[in-house]
Amino acid sequence: MPDTPTSFADPAKFVPLAFHRRPPGEMLERAAAFYRELNRRRTTRHFSTEPVPRELIEWAIRTAGTAPSGAHQQPWTFVAVSDRATKQAIREAAEQEEHEFYHGRAPEEWLEALAPLGTDEIKTHLTDAPWVVVLFRQAHGFRPDGAKRTYYYTQESCGIAAGFFIAAVHMMGLVTLTHTPNPMGFLSELLGRPSNEKAMLVLPVGYPAADAKVPDLERKPLDQIAVWR
Repeated sequence: MPDTPTSFADPAKFVPLAFHRRPPGEMLERAAAFYRELNRRRTTRHFSTEPVPRELIEWAIRTAGTAPSGAHQQPWTFVAVSDRATKQAIREAAEQEEHEFYHGRAPEEWLEALAPLGTDEIKTHLTDAPWVVVLFRQAHGFRPDGAKRTYYYTQESCGIAAGFFIAAVHMMGLVTLTHTPNPMGFLSELLGRPSNEKAMLVLPVGYPAADAKVPDLERKPLDQIAVWR
């Protein structure tokens, strides 16, 4: 009797994989080129106020939306903010939380780890950057009748989507910053998000300031991040 895979999916909904096999030399060339480009990526806190077309942010969010997710539930919402008053409100609330973090809430070991990055409670990037994109994780969904629908691996799925978004921003010639004010509950209220959505990451996006600086850091080499068996 032939093996029959157990599946709840309708086989009629499957389509052929869109896959283009490339010659080994081309594969290596593309892999190395992509690495070299992303290795140039840096996180900066110094943004220009120069406007960025909404269309570019749309493409970055579309790219993020191609990320794999648990059971293909796509548990993410990207809220893109360009309104000055809203960005100012986000900054004021974030700086209040960050002040408490840097002046009592953060353990010394955490502050020690952050010291080389030069971070503090002042978050000018939240008002300088023309866009502030907030990634919300959908902790669960809803069925058509309003009943709660369990979502799976939402943290991992949104983390992958964030990586796609960051890569897309870099590839188009812009910069971004991964900002995680702690706690982030104020973002749900400010941006009017439903109770099933939890703020996960704040991503200012724009051009770097003319005098933008980044920490002089080195990435770990391959032999420190890979194990071969």
